[in-house]
Amino acid sequence: MTVVIDRATGKRRGERAPRPGPLQRMKHSYQRYWYAYAMIAPVVVVLGVLVLYPLARGIYLTFTDATSLNSARTIGVNHIDATYKFIGLDNYADILWGPTAYDRFWSHFIWTIVWTALCVLLHYAIGLGLALLLNQKLRGRTFYRLILVLPWAVPTFVTVFGWRFMLADGGVINSMLDAVHLPSPLWLEDTFWQRFAAIMVNTWCGVPFMMVSLLGGLQSIDGVLYEAAEMDGANAWQRFRHVTLPGLRSVSSTVVLLGIIWTFNQFAIIFLLFGDTAPDAQILVTWAYQLGFGQQPRDYAQSAAYGVLLLSILIVFTSVYRRWLARNEQQLAI
Repeated sequence: MTVVIDRATGKRRGERAPRPGPLQRMKHSYQRYWYAYAMIAPVVVVLGVLVLYPLARGIYLTFTDATSLNSARTIGVNHIDATYKFIGLDNYADILWGPTAYDRFWSHFIWTIVWTALCVLLHYAIGLGLALLLNQKLRGRTFYRLILVLPWAVPTFVTVFGWRFMLADGGVINSMLDAVHLPSPLWLEDTFWQRFAAIMVNTWCGVPFMMVSLLGGLQSIDGVLYEAAEMDGANAWQRFRHVTLPGLRSVSSTVVLLGIIWTFNQFAIIFLLFGDTAPDAQILVTWAYQLGFGQQPRDYAQSAAYGVLLLSILIVFTSVYRRWLARNEQQLAI
């Protein structure tokens, strides 16, 4: 058998070059794309400091019994070392199956689910209705869009404080109800009305985003589809059902997912509206804050465990939701 040697490379002709190893591929990638790595390096550092390290630290604390009494602290010139110890999964067991599990976790979990479902449903329904109106040829349409976007543009704390003043006992809302001889609810004291007020304020803050997103989706639907449906004799409801909703499917799936994640973790509205005066209106994220910072002693371990449970719930929900959407898209394609 004759072996032909290539003088240029020193290799046998027809012989495949050995595949480079991981280190060689990494080195080649760095030499080729070093500028891109240099550009994203600050972002990676910031994310590591602000996100990854606190997340890792929080997960570690969930396996301890850390509180404000046994954590490291400095009093004057004296430094006290941490004395908390590793306890494994006891925090999770206590939260999910402990003697006070329903009062401390499950009741807040149920209310969080109800709160999220109602708020996102109202966001989508009202936002879609307003988007359909603003998609029509109306005089002053730009002005209406500007006015309806204002609740979203105003900082959340300003909006919530404004609602808090209006919902107070001597506020504008109760004064108007008294003027027409209607009962004045205890918006900030009674549990039912606290929850009602929280949903109302969150709806006010969340509708503009949904409206703007769905309006963009409506404007991307080809008008020829509506003309074809109208020529086929479809009425307004049929055009909405068979043209508008399918045309909004991709936008709707994205904004609904974002709405669920944001509402599930909506800390600002509940906290600024009630503070620690509405224990039955607290959702999981505000209840976790109360455990870690709103009581004495501060229970850092339990608060961190709530945070990990919240993250786990959202990861599982997002995975199931995306798979469900992908399955529906495949069925529609078939």
